Amino acid sequence: MRQDILDYLTAHEGEFVSGQRISEALGISRTAVWKHIKVLKARGYVIESYTKKGYCLREGPELIVPEKIKAQVQTEFFGKQFIYLEKIDSTNTYAKKIADSGAPEGTVVLAEEQRGGRGRLDRSFLSPFAQGLWFSLILRPSFSPMEVSKLTLMAAVAVTKALHRCGLTECGIKWPNDILVHDKKVVGILTELHASAEKINYVVMGIGINVSLTKKMLPRELKRIVTSFAMENVEALRADILKTVLEELEHYYISVSENGFAPIIEEWKVLSCMMNREVEVSAIDRIFKGKAVGLDEDGNLLVETNKGTERVLAGDVHVRPLVMRRTN
Repeated sequence: MRQDILDYLTAHEGEFVSGQRISEALGISRTAVWKHIKVLKARGYVIESYTKKGYCLREGPELIVPEKIKAQVQTEFFGKQFIYLEKIDSTNTYAKKIADSGAPEGTVVLAEEQRGGRGRLDRSFLSPFAQGLWFSLILRPSFSPMEVSKLTLMAAVAVTKALHRCGLTECGIKWPNDILVHDKKVVGILTELHASAEKINYVVMGIGINVSLTKKMLPRELKRIVTSFAMENVEALRADILKTVLEELEHYYISVSENGFAPIIEEWKVLSCMMNREVEVSAIDRIFKGKAVGLDEDGNLLVETNKGTERVLAGDVHVRPLVMRRTN
C-alpha cells in the first residue's frame, strides 16, 4: 500500500492532493495514509504537508535502477544478473539461498534497506533505506578453499580503488575487511563460504558502503566510528559508485584467477591505513599490542611486539589513534 501511495503522489508530482482524495482512490483510511506518508518521509522522500492542502511530493531519494546498472556497467559478468529488493533482512542470506539453487557467478543481490545487515564477528551493520549500497555478490572461484580468506583482501583492494575513483581519495584498508576514512568506517565486507574440503561451491561476498548517511542518522555509539561520502563532503551518485565497484571487483577477480594473490597482497599493503601504526589485537585467548608491519603470503596480519613478530590469523584489530606531537 505504501508503494501505491507513492505512485499516486508521483503521478501528481508538484501538486497538492488531500489525504481524503488519496484514501478514496486507494480504499484506505486517512489515518493509514498519514502513517505511510510518515514512513516515506523517514526514507528520504521530501513531501510537503498542510492541513487544508494535503500532500505534495517534491523530491525522492536516489534509487537504484537495475536495468540501468546492467546496461552501463563495463563488466563481462559481474552485475549482469541483478536482483533488486526494496527491503530485506540480509542480502547475504538471500544470496546464499539463490546460490544454492544455481544462481550464476556475478549475480548481485541489492536491497535499498537491510533490517538485519551483518558484519564480521556477527555484528550488526546499519543499512537504512537508500542511504548507502547494501549488496551481495555471488562468486564461484576455481581455487582452493584454503585461499578464500584472501578474497576479502582482494575485495578491499578493489573497493578502495573504486572509492578513490569516485572521489573518496583518503580512504584506506584496515585488516581484514574494513575501509576507513580518518579512522572511521565507510565500508564493511563480509565473505561467506560454502564448500567441501576439496572444492568451493560458492562464495557470497557482502559489501556495505555508507553513501548518504549523516551524523543525525547514527546511534550515539556509532557517531565516533562511522563515516560516509556525505560526512566526508564527497558528492557521488550511488549508481555511479556501484558501477565503479563492480568494475574494479571483476578486474581484480580475473587478475587473481590468472596471477594468484601475491600481487593483491602487495597492493593491499600500499592501500592500507594501518601499516607501521600501533594496533591492539583481541585474539581468542588474549589481547596484545604492537605495530602492524605487513601481511604474510597467506594474508595474515603481522604485528611486531616487544616479544617478537606475531601472526594474526583471526581476531579483532583496533588501530590506535595517531598522536600529534607538538614541536617547539
